[in-house]
Parts: sequence; C-alpha cells; structure tokens
Amino acid sequence: MADDEETWKEFRDAVNMTPGELAKWLETEESKSVGQKSGGGESTGHASGRRIVEVTRTKKADLEQADYEHMRKVVGYVHRHLAQRPSGDVRDTHWRYSLMNWGHDPLKE
Repeated sequence: MADDEETWKEFRDAVNMTPGELAKWLETEESKSVGQKSGGGESTGHASGRRIVEVTRTKKADLEQADYEHMRKVVGYVHRHLAQRPSGDVRDTHWRYSLMNWGHDPLKE
C-alpha cells in the first residue's frame, strides 16, 4: 500500500482545481453530461468530484484511511486519463470534462 505522505503529494499534484473551482464546475451541465452512470443517476466521476471537494477542504491531520484510498483512486484515474489525451483542441471535449470531474483541468498547467 502506498505511503500516506506520498499519496498526499501525488493527490495534490493530480488535483489542480481548487475546491471552489471544482464545486462550481460540478454544478454545470457539462459536468453532469459525462461519465459512467449506474442506473441513470450520478456518474462515478461526478460523485468522485464531490468527494474530492470534501477531502481538499479537510485538514490533513483529520484525513482517514478511506480518504487516502479515494485519493489513490483519483491519482490513478487522472494519470490513466491523461495518457489517453485526444489530438487537437480539447477545450470542449468529454475527455476534458471527465478529467475536470476528477479535479484535474488539463488546460490549467
């Protein structure tokens, strides 16, 4: 299992949106339009985004193992998804919107 300190660092590197930016993004139709939805409800990525907002607003000392497990899931998703970057302008793509649901805006470097 990854070290919690390393997980914290990797998570902070992968999530480049502030909690406020991510919370605002999650309210948009674009955010709600992408991702895998089980039973027609909220997508996995959208739910993850809400959890990311909570985790990033939590003091590091107050994080629990379940938070670190989610952080590792986020890091893995962001790294895998970045490797699948489509060619051309990605500004208005489902690829970018999906990444943003997971807290990473690829245009914010």
